[in-house]
Amino acid sequence: MSVKSILSEAGAALRFNKQRSFLTMISLAWGVACFVILYSYGEGFDRALSTAFRAVGHDLVLMFNGQTSAQAGGERAGRRIRMEATDADAIRDAVPLVEAVSPEVMYRGATVVRGYRTQTMTVRGVKQEYGRVRNMSLDSGRWLTEEDGLQKQRVLVMGAEAARKMFGEIPPEGEELRVNGLSFTVVGVLRTKVQVSNYNTPDNECLFMPYETMSLFRDVRYTDFIVWSPKNPIFRKESMRQVREVLARLHNFSPADERAVDMIAFNDFLKMIEMMGLALRALLGFIGTLTLAIGGVGLANIMLVSVTQRTREIGTMKSLGATRRAVLAQFLAEALAIVTAGGLLGTLVGYVATHTIQTLPLLGPLFKDTSGQGDVHLQLSLFAVVTSTVMLEMVGLVAGLLPAIKAARLNPIEALRYE
Repeated sequence: MSVKSILSEAGAALRFNKQRSFLTMISLAWGVACFVILYSYGEGFDRALSTAFRAVGHDLVLMFNGQTSAQAGGERAGRRIRMEATDADAIRDAVPLVEAVSPEVMYRGATVVRGYRTQTMTVRGVKQEYGRVRNMSLDSGRWLTEEDGLQKQRVLVMGAEAARKMFGEIPPEGEELRVNGLSFTVVGVLRTKVQVSNYNTPDNECLFMPYETMSLFRDVRYTDFIVWSPKNPIFRKESMRQVREVLARLHNFSPADERAVDMIAFNDFLKMIEMMGLALRALLGFIGTLTLAIGGVGLANIMLVSVTQRTREIGTMKSLGATRRAVLAQFLAEALAIVTAGGLLGTLVGYVATHTIQTLPLLGPLFKDTSGQGDVHLQLSLFAVVTSTVMLEMVGLVAGLLPAIKAARLNPIEALRYE
């Protein structure tokens, strides 16, 4: 029998058993749609979680004071190291691998007053480059400038939640606030940060002022933190080594002493977030695979029933000269036709579902964010489509092979006698 004849016979058999073929196709389509939708959710969840983690900063490296663990330059071990604001300038000048750097000092428990509203907030004194390092996006107004610091301007940039507490729905830009009795002008408001990683108070709840202006409230010679980011992630370890060497020279400790100044590269923790996303995708993919497998079992049962019901037909075909290979090919063609149609329908259903749903809430309600940056965005995954297609064709091949072999091995005389 020619390929055309085999395909023609397979098509005729499927049309003859329309209801059975259609129901089998629907069960396989449901499996594909479940796999595509679940995997798309897993990818969207992973993207939302990674975005929320990266909100803490652009490849942020956080440094804070430590104490020496080894003797160096005649100094004893156990000596406390206190970083100074000028260390940030030294790093900027001496380490070309550093893209942006800023010292940071904090004033916790500041009393902030506007009219009858009073709140206790954390104020951060930072420099201009801090905005780049910490991924500060403005909802309105402007960020702090170098000129603000040089002139010790009494200006503030407010976190989104801090602005809501003090101003409600009123635009804060240009308004006045009193911080510990001193008057400040609000020059900008940050966009809400959907942020799952922090050090100290979340950015949404803080006030930011020029580093030099913070001298109104505390000594700013010694800094609480120095934050910086490398020019490229591939240079992160080398830039950290060079930064430590600069600080070791300035503060007279060994460059190999990692406890003298603590460094935390936040991107090192990103691997944990990625593993969580990968584990979720694997779990959802496994559930989708089981659904596909159940559809495959149903297909195998249907094909076995088909062989039993068409025993005399198979005997007639073989008595008229049909070879085992031709009978095998016809039943495989029927199985593959069903799974292909089911796969196309399932992919279509998955596309319509993800396109219709588009977004599912995750972190947005927690941070009172309506921009959608912390939500799960469903997109049809090419990987899920290709994977489900390959798996489905394998399921169809396996599910159709055993019944096809059984049909091909039937003795034509015994098949014609079958009742």
